[in-house]
Amino acid sequence: MTKAMILAAGRGERMRPLTDRLPKALLEAGGKPLIVHLIERLARAGVSELVINVSHFADQIEERLGNGSLLGVHVSYSREESPLETGGGIAYALPLLGDAPFLVVNSDVYTDFDFRRLEAAADALARGDCDAHLVLVDNPAHHPQGDFALHSGRVSLDGPARLTFSGIGVYVPALFSSVRRGTRSPLMAVLAPAMARGRVGGEHHRGAWLDVGTPSRLEQLDQQLRAQAERS
Repeated sequence: MTKAMILAAGRGERMRPLTDRLPKALLEAGGKPLIVHLIERLARAGVSELVINVSHFADQIEERLGNGSLLGVHVSYSREESPLETGGGIAYALPLLGDAPFLVVNSDVYTDFDFRRLEAAADALARGDCDAHLVLVDNPAHHPQGDFALHSGRVSLDGPARLTFSGIGVYVPALFSSVRRGTRSPLMAVLAPAMARGRVGGEHHRGAWLDVGTPSRLEQLDQQLRAQAERS
């Protein structure tokens, strides 16, 4: 698995007023933009070919990251005239992602997840074992009901112990064949049918993970990272 897509096209409504002047991906925690934290972790895992979808304040993201060379990666951009949601954004970027299974991650998550762990999942998808592999985490306080159930390595909509989708997943390109390119589509439009067919695998990450979706959570992460820097 050599390619990853970072989702950075959204308007970040929950982050207003901060996102009235900056795209959410460029908001800083610990003195560094959220998306740079993520790119550095991907690079350490050996993922060097990145596709980033952009729309809201797209120029700012492209100017800040350039072609990615300063971060040890190569970045291509998928420009959306207006945000196409997750499923629509991935479908629109397929020409840049190639024919092999690829990783997708939200730009507004901070985690210690080791992306190298997904190599086996990508190999299983390439063999046709399933169509997607999701990383799930313990339910945070702001999302106690969770999203999906995980049982024997398969993800389903319903179950007794639901976990939260981390925003990290591996997908085969064919999963998005039903999404007309350039149209808006949620990720669940393709995931739900695949889950019903037993074609979505998954794993439970029990390490650090934070959905940096609000100003208060951004401040929480900033304080955490600065405290860590002072201790080291």
